[in-house]
Amino acid sequence: MLHSTARALQLSGAFGTCVAVAVCAVYITQSAAQSAKETQPAGGTVASSTNASPIYGVTIPDGYRDWKVISIGRLKTEKINQLRAQLGNDIAVKAYKEGTRPFPDGAIIVALHWNRVPSEDNNRVLAGPFPGAQSFVVGSRVNMQVMVKDSKKYAATGGWGFGDFKDGKPGDETLHKTCFPCHEPAKDRDFVFTRYAP
Repeated sequence: MLHSTARALQLSGAFGTCVAVAVCAVYITQSAAQSAKETQPAGGTVASSTNASPIYGVTIPDGYRDWKVISIGRLKTEKINQLRAQLGNDIAVKAYKEGTRPFPDGAIIVALHWNRVPSEDNNRVLAGPFPGAQSFVVGSRVNMQVMVKDSKKYAATGGWGFGDFKDGKPGDETLHKTCFPCHEPAKDRDFVFTRYAP
């Protein structure tokens, strides 16, 4: 009986040691993951020299295609004819809906730009019920732009970090030097041009 009790205590001690080691391993793993998350640049993915914007270190946010639409527009010049959609993470959309300015830290706005092209398929369908109608749709991708609000990190640029990407790769430093000056005319709207579409 005493022998079996001693054996049970040994087993429970070994089991307790295993549990303690497992708990420590989980804690260390979670702490490392949290540290990595806290030190990654704003935008959502871990930065490397190939996927973060120069100057700001902004990356393409994970899951941005599932974000809510802020607005849709068209930009047309002699050389450009684009359709553009602006999406926002939950923080940005909440700020838009509530009229919160300046935007709170953590707000991210993504602008997607495509060439605008006529749709022959849609025009054929519309020809009967809407004679003379012309339909236009998105064509090839032009670029995407990302704005990340972090009032401390980006204090010199109105609290915003910028990223301009083509085919998933950031533009060069010269391009990124133009981002903040371009947004300065919208200073009274916290440097954001896009208005929330009802």
